[in-house]
Amino acid sequence: MLNFVKSLTLGQKAITLLVVDLVLIPLALIVTFALQPIPVSPGETIALILPILPYLLAASALVAFWLGIPYIRLNAYEARAVGKTAQYAAANGLIALVLSKIAGLGLTTGLYVIFAGCFFLFSAASRVVMLQILTAIYRRDEGHTRVMIYGAGTTGTQLVSALNAHKTIYPVAFVDDNAALHGLTVAGLPVHSPVRIRELVRDKQIDRVLLAVPSLSQPKQAQLARRLQKLGLEVQALPSFSQLIGEEELVDKLKPVESHTFLGRQQVCTELERGCESYADRVVLISGAGGSIGSELCRQVLACRPAKLVLYELNELALYNVDMELRSLAEVTGTELVPVLGSVTDPRQVRGVLAEHKVQVVLHAAAYKHVPLVEANPLAGLANNVFGTQTLAREAAEYGIERFILISSDKAVRPTNVMGASKRLAELVIQDLETRYTGTVFTMVRFGNVLGSSGSVVPLFQEQIRRGGPVTVTDPKVTRYFMTVQEAVRLVLTAGSMARGGEVFVLDMGAPVPIVQLARQVIESAGYTVRDDATPDGDIEIVFTGLRPGEKMFEELTITDDHIGTRHPKLFCAREQSLSEIEIAGILRSLRQAVASGDPDAGRAVITRWVEGYVPGVKSVPL
Repeated sequence: MLNFVKSLTLGQKAITLLVVDLVLIPLALIVTFALQPIPVSPGETIALILPILPYLLAASALVAFWLGIPYIRLNAYEARAVGKTAQYAAANGLIALVLSKIAGLGLTTGLYVIFAGCFFLFSAASRVVMLQILTAIYRRDEGHTRVMIYGAGTTGTQLVSALNAHKTIYPVAFVDDNAALHGLTVAGLPVHSPVRIRELVRDKQIDRVLLAVPSLSQPKQAQLARRLQKLGLEVQALPSFSQLIGEEELVDKLKPVESHTFLGRQQVCTELERGCESYADRVVLISGAGGSIGSELCRQVLACRPAKLVLYELNELALYNVDMELRSLAEVTGTELVPVLGSVTDPRQVRGVLAEHKVQVVLHAAAYKHVPLVEANPLAGLANNVFGTQTLAREAAEYGIERFILISSDKAVRPTNVMGASKRLAELVIQDLETRYTGTVFTMVRFGNVLGSSGSVVPLFQEQIRRGGPVTVTDPKVTRYFMTVQEAVRLVLTAGSMARGGEVFVLDMGAPVPIVQLARQVIESAGYTVRDDATPDGDIEIVFTGLRPGEKMFEELTITDDHIGTRHPKLFCAREQSLSEIEIAGILRSLRQAVASGDPDAGRAVITRWVEGYVPGVKSVPL
C-alpha cells in the first residue's frame, strides 16, 4: 500500500482529492434535503436537481483548480487551507443557487446556505481522515519513532501539532516539572511527572525525548540531556518559537569573550616600534610555528616586514593551517614565506635549513608544554624540550645567527614537574651557549599562563560549560599568573630586540589570579550563575578535583629577587646563576643515556640533582 501511495505523481494526487470533493457534493445535497422540512421527499428533490448536477460538478472543478484546493498537501492542511475550503464551499453554494434559478427549480435560498455548510464540513473532515489513514500507513510500513516531549508549554504544544502529521515520528506523552499540569491532557497527550520517566520509557517504549523547554538555561538542558541519555534515549533540544522567527537570538549563550577581561589587571599594550628593527628585512625562523604562541609570533613578526619567514613545525596539520593563514599577510608585507616540516631535535635538518635560508634570527617556541602529559611521558618531554633547544641553539650559534630567543615558562622556576624542569634545563643550556659563542645574542623570555592558548584553562572551562558542567578546579587556593597571547608575543619580540645576551626577561603581570575566581568569571561571562551553597538553583557547579601530579599550588616568575629594570616600565630582567660548561655537558650526557635506555627514573634523577626546587612526586610548593 505504501509503495502505491509513493508512486502517485503530484497530478494524480490532485485528481484524487478533486474526485473526493466532487463525490461529496451530491452527498452534501442529500444531507441538506434530508434536514429540510420541505413538502416533497429528499429523493424527489434529488430528482429535481439532477439536471443541473453535471453543470454544478463542472463549475465546482473549475473553482477548485482556481483556488488550488487539490494541490493543498494533507500534512499542510491548517488554518489557511481551511479558509480556502470555506471559500470553495461558499462558491459551490452560490453556483448551485444560480443554476437552480436558471432551471426554475423554485427551491429556497436558505437551502443552498445549508448545502454550502454541509459541504464545508464534509470536505474538511475528509482531509483529516485521509491524513490519519496515510500517517497510519507510513508508520505501519516504515516503522516509527515514539517520542516523549519534555515541556508541556507553548513550544511543546506547537511541537505536538507539527508531529501529529509526521510520517514516522509519533508523540506519546508529555513530561513537565510543573506539578499543576500532572494528570492533565494537553494537545491530546497526557502530562506526567519527571519522576515517572523511567517507567514511561519502559511501558510506552519511548525511543527519543525532545526537550521543549527553551527557557531552561543551556547548562541545565545539558545536565538533563545527560540524565536521559543514561536511560538509553536519544535526546534533542528545540529552540523556542520566538527564537525561530527572530525575536530572540538562536545561538548558544556562550559567546566568545575577550581574553583580557579575565586578567584582573590592565592589559599591557606595547607596540613594537623600535623593536621592529631587529626583525625588519631579516630572515627569521620560528620553531613551533603552528602552536598558539608560534602562530601569533608569525603574525606579529610579519608586521615588522622581514625579508623571509621560515615556519618550522613538526605537526603537519598545524603547519598547513598557519601557512594558509599567513599567505595573504605575507603578500601584503612582501615577505617570502617558507614552511618547513621537521623536528628541532634533528641536527642535520636544522643545519641545512639555517644554511639554505641564511637565517639571521631564531625564535624558539617549539616545546611540549602540557604538564600532565609530560609528567606521564618524562623522557619524551626531556628529549624534545632540552635536546631540541640544545640542537637548534648550537647549530644556530655555529652558523653565526644574530639573535636566538628562547620562549620559556614560569613553571621553570623551582619546578615540581618534569615539564618545568625541562624548561629550566633548556634555560641553562642557553646560558651556557651564551658564554661560549660571542657572535650570537642568546636570551630567554619567561612568562605565565597564556589565556586562550591550546590546553589553557579558559578554553577548558568554556568546553565544560557547553557540556552543562561541572567546571573543575584542582584546589580552591591555587593561583596563576595570566597574560594574553598578544601580550606574550609582544614581550618576546620587545625583549628580543633589547637583549644583550644571557638575560631572563619577565613581564610584570601584577598579582596572581585565583583559579576559582577565574572559573566564576568564565561562568558569569557566559551568562550563567554558579551553583553553590549560597545559590543552589544556579546553572554551573564548580568541583574541586585535587592537584594533579607535578602541579604547584602557586607559581613564581624568578628564582632570585634581584630584578633589573629595562626601558619598558612593565618589562624587567634577571641574571640568574648558571652552570659551567662541564656541568652542562655532564647533564646532557646523563640525559642522553636515560633516553637511550628508556629509563624515566634515571631522567628524573638528573633533573632532581641539577634543577633547583625539583623533587619527584611533590604536588605543591607554597610560597
